[in-house]
Amino acid sequence: MELRHLRYLLAVADHGNFTRAAVALHISQPTLSQQIKQLERSLGVLLLDRSGRTVRLTDAGAAYAGHARRALRDLDAAERAVHDVQDLSRGHLRIAMTPTFTTYLIGPLVHRFRTAHPGITLTVQETTQDRIETDLMADRLDLGIAFAGEHTAGIDHTALFTEELSLVVGSGHHLATAPGPLPVEQLTGEPLGLLTGDFATRLYIDRYFAECGITPRVAVEANSISALLQFVRRGSPATVLPDAITRERPDLHPIALTPPLPTRTVELLRRRTAYHSAAARAFAAIAGA
Repeated sequence: MELRHLRYLLAVADHGNFTRAAVALHISQPTLSQQIKQLERSLGVLLLDRSGRTVRLTDAGAAYAGHARRALRDLDAAERAVHDVQDLSRGHLRIAMTPTFTTYLIGPLVHRFRTAHPGITLTVQETTQDRIETDLMADRLDLGIAFAGEHTAGIDHTALFTEELSLVVGSGHHLATAPGPLPVEQLTGEPLGLLTGDFATRLYIDRYFAECGITPRVAVEANSISALLQFVRRGSPATVLPDAITRERPDLHPIALTPPLPTRTVELLRRRTAYHSAAARAFAAIAGA
C-alpha cells in the first residue's frame, strides 16, 4: 500500500464515479481501477460497492476511508511543519472569518501582519461559522475569526474583544437627530434593512426583538454588508450593525437603544490538535490572542 492508493480511494469515494475521479487525479480510468483493486487485494476486503450507478464505500471501506483521511491530513501537517520557517521569512497562512469582519477587522489585521512579515503569503476566506469550524477540523484552515458560543469538539477558542451593536441610520433619516438612547418600542413600524438569516448578526438581532416583544418591519434584506450600507446612506431604511463598522463613516449615525442591543465576544478559533505554524502564532499575537 502506498500513499497514492489512499488518495485514489478517497477520490473515488468523493466523486462517486471512477471516470470523474480519474479526471480529477489526472490519470486514466483503467489505471485508477487497477490501483484500487491492488489496495483491496492487499487488505483482503472490498472497499467499494460498484453494483449501482454510483460507486459507494462499503462498510469496511467507510471505516478505512476515515482513517485514510486523518492519515493524509496529518501527513500534510507534518510536511508544513518541516517547511515552516521560524524566522517568518516565508510560509503560507490560511484564515477565514464570518462576513461582518470583512468590513472592518480583517483589513487592518492583514495590513499589520504583512507589514511585519512580508514573506508570508495569505489565503483569506469569508464564510459561515459552521464552515470555519469544519474546515479547521479538516485542516483546510489554520485560523478562524468568529463569535463565542457552542463550538465543535476539538476547537480551541480565545477571546479577542467584545463587539457592540447599534441602530444605524443615514444623515437624512428622521431618527438621525433623535436623542438617545431610543426606546425600542419606537421602532414599531419603522422600515429596517437587515442582513439575511445566514448571518450570525441577524440571529442576534431577531432574538433581541423577540425578547423585547417587537415585530420589526423588515423592508430590505441583503446578504452583503456593503449593499446594506449603501441603502442606509441614502436615508432609508435604518439597520443594525456593529459599532466598529460605522465608527469611521461620518455619513452614518449609530443610535443606542433601550433596552440595549446585545454584545458578543469575538474569538480566534484553532484546531486543538493541529500543528500551529510560526505564521499562525504570529497572526494570533497580532490579533490579540
